[in-house]
Amino acid sequence: MITAAKATQLIRENTLRLDPVTVSLSEASEKIVAEDIFAPIDIPAYPQSSMDGYAFSYQGWMDSEDLGLFGEVAAGRGDSFELPSGKAVRIFTGAPVPAGADTVVMQEKCSISEDELIIDDPFLKIGDNVRPRGSEITKGSIALEKGSRLSPAAIGFLAGIGLTELTVYPNPVVSIIVTGNELQVPGEPLLYGQVYESNSYSLKAALSKSGVSVSEIYRVEDQLESLRSTLMQALLKSDIVLITGGISVGDYDFTLKASLLCGVEQVFHKIKQKPGKPIFFGKKGTKLVFGLPGNPSSVLTCFYEYVLEAISIQQNRNVTLETQKLPLLNPLSKPAGIVHYLKGLHDGKTVRSLDAQESYKLNSFAKANCLIVLHEDIMICQPNDLVEVHLLP
Repeated sequence: MITAAKATQLIRENTLRLDPVTVSLSEASEKIVAEDIFAPIDIPAYPQSSMDGYAFSYQGWMDSEDLGLFGEVAAGRGDSFELPSGKAVRIFTGAPVPAGADTVVMQEKCSISEDELIIDDPFLKIGDNVRPRGSEITKGSIALEKGSRLSPAAIGFLAGIGLTELTVYPNPVVSIIVTGNELQVPGEPLLYGQVYESNSYSLKAALSKSGVSVSEIYRVEDQLESLRSTLMQALLKSDIVLITGGISVGDYDFTLKASLLCGVEQVFHKIKQKPGKPIFFGKKGTKLVFGLPGNPSSVLTCFYEYVLEAISIQQNRNVTLETQKLPLLNPLSKPAGIVHYLKGLHDGKTVRSLDAQESYKLNSFAKANCLIVLHEDIMICQPNDLVEVHLLP
């Protein structure tokens, strides 16, 4: 068995970033830019009014004081003209400021008298309320640097400079294999000796939080050949395969054997932790296989602590859990030499361990918003002791 820290290290050493792909802008949300993006045009592409009001030449106003009216310019107007000196044109927000004009006065700071514009703004300066051409970004300059996250604002910004596709690091293709003769699909009658399968549902929901959708969910009986053939099929089209159950040492636990028969190289099997001790991690080329314990709390704990680390690397994006140190409300104890991950509830100031910590119980995990991490050297924690907390998404 290895330590939790060693397991994380091995995952990092054996996981490769996925090759960049070109996607449409509508598919790029929250992904990471794989190359510098350069602006193809100036934004704005012309001097633009930032207000509803009147555009004019500031010097012309200084020279004549009287400004006669000369039509209007609305946003989206396609033609251009030059405004005569001593004239003002009605203009609207976003409209191009015509040649010959360099200043816009807000409509609230002026009035019209006998077809002349009367300006009542003692603080008005040349260039006010005009967005110069290229004032947001100039053609050829970097719009977004490689490694930038494509937030909603970034997507909108790139749309605003006319881009329709870009090169990003993709999300991994993930398949889930559910093992267990005792498992029944929710909605079907539950026979004696059966339990409803929940792991694929929680994993699918957890993956979606990191931007990953599940390619395929396979349900396999506890039979070596069935699991081997299913894993081979999943490996053909997946970057990551998650197998739930069958990774311990029972007569019907075939995950390790099936993985090795498929040519998966074992990186580690079993971690000094609770829950999730029998977790398996292996690779076949660049493809990764996680053999997760069957108990629901173990599955989610191992996903958050280990699978998410691999996804983060493949996406070139930080989707791992945020870590904080918070004062503990209730006392805790455990044996030395093993890491405990406890379902907890925090309010940003303190944290407490929830009841029902057993690995088969998911009801407490449903209420938890964090994992309390008690490392190998910790045996006793008293109230007000600072403990490590991993915040759940």
